[in-house]
Amino acid sequence: MAEKGVIYSTGQLDCLSYYSNIFPKIKSFAGDREIATKTFIPESIPPFIVHRGSDDPVLRISDLLGIKQSFLKLRFHKKLHDVEKDLSEKQKLIWRYFVPRKLMELYYACNHEGVGKSFDRVFIDIDASKGTLEATYIKVIKQLLKEIKADKELKKLSSYKIYLLWTGMSMHVYLMLNKKLPHSAYAKYFAFTKDTLTTKWANNITAKTKVKVKAGHERRVGAIILDTSATPSGKLARLPYSLHLNHDGKLTGVAVPLKEKDIKPGLFKLRNLTPDKALNF
Repeated sequence: MAEKGVIYSTGQLDCLSYYSNIFPKIKSFAGDREIATKTFIPESIPPFIVHRGSDDPVLRISDLLGIKQSFLKLRFHKKLHDVEKDLSEKQKLIWRYFVPRKLMELYYACNHEGVGKSFDRVFIDIDASKGTLEATYIKVIKQLLKEIKADKELKKLSSYKIYLLWTGMSMHVYLMLNKKLPHSAYAKYFAFTKDTLTTKWANNITAKTKVKVKAGHERRVGAIILDTSATPSGKLARLPYSLHLNHDGKLTGVAVPLKEKDIKPGLFKLRNLTPDKALNF
């Protein structure tokens, strides 16, 4: 029996058939930042390959708008070397990033590729340990947003807008700054060291909610982590509407943007979101 759904709309598994529908939805969010794909290859070690602008020719969302059905159909049961004589250089590059018949996640260079550049986005992953209750997780998200909005030091640093992204399994909170800050400002204000804003927010959340919250990167049993490590230039973050795969390469959800009013009971039901439902989210 043939598989159904948008990722099989060409008659075979092809994530580009899904992503070609979402590129227009995310063009303003991604802007001119370089994209990346993480393709699951179950027979390899590690079981995935990453294509990104630091190692490959750069692709941006602007390069991916207007993908034609004829190009998608050309990929049916074909390998790139079978048809590359009929493709433009851009189409060849898109094919390499978006390999047919493979599941893949979609990322971008949050503050551009390259090390040590300025940044205008602060990325916070709210990473919960296994078994964390939905009510506990929601409480932490809501308190984090309160801490951010009340922080006078942050307001002096830059005005900002908050952008919320459900990744498929957890929440990302972005501070979309109205100006660029030097690379050194990450270590001073947003890293995991003792006197940063991130650490202050974590400590305040712990005191006010009685939930153990830490600023850091490594998961800790019984704690929720505020992880800002994808903020510096050269780091990748998941794009809205990216598929979410587990360590076995199984599709487990879809990333979707949320509003603050969506942070309520039933949040974890989004872990069942499918690509087809996400298109209309």
